[in-house]
Amino acid sequence: MSKPSYIAAELDQNPRPYAPVAIALHWLLALSLFGELALGWWMLEVPKTPPGLRAGWFNLHKSLGLCIALAVFALVAWRITHRVDDAAFLPRWQQRAARIGHLLLYGGMLGLPLSGYLGSAFSGYPVLFFGMRLPDWSRAWPAGKELMSTVHWTLAWLFVTLLVVHVGAALWHWFRRDGIPGRMGIPVL
Repeated sequence: MSKPSYIAAELDQNPRPYAPVAIALHWLLALSLFGELALGWWMLEVPKTPPGLRAGWFNLHKSLGLCIALAVFALVAWRITHRVDDAAFLPRWQQRAARIGHLLLYGGMLGLPLSGYLGSAFSGYPVLFFGMRLPDWSRAWPAGKELMSTVHWTLAWLFVTLLVVHVGAALWHWFRRDGIPGRMGIPVL
């Protein structure tokens, strides 16, 4: 059984990997996001008593979320200022799906910390960044807090769905041995 023509063309072209900075930011964000999502779901089960225990975990989650947002801004800045070679050997629908999927992932990576931060700012409680109080710029707004909590929760579920699709697509390319995972430093066995 022969490989489809676009896989044969790719093997001849040997696509260039992403730059080391892009690879490092990708994997840093991947590990951070999986950890942050796990922490987010776990901390919902932390009891509200004794006082302070739950708040401590929420404050850690918020602090890590703000750090992740900074790393996402760094990745977006890198991506805007550095051209990435398209995987032109792939069918057009796969190229388009990858572009849309990545844009949605970026939207989630920016929307989650923004909605979390706004929900915290509207709560009436101080927003702490690893114990340091950030400036208050909003009074308590319960309806805004509730809206941002709903947005944050919904985005978390949508983002997890996108991650499953993203990892599934990476595995699909890995099993096909078409060179796509190698661009991000994943070896083909």
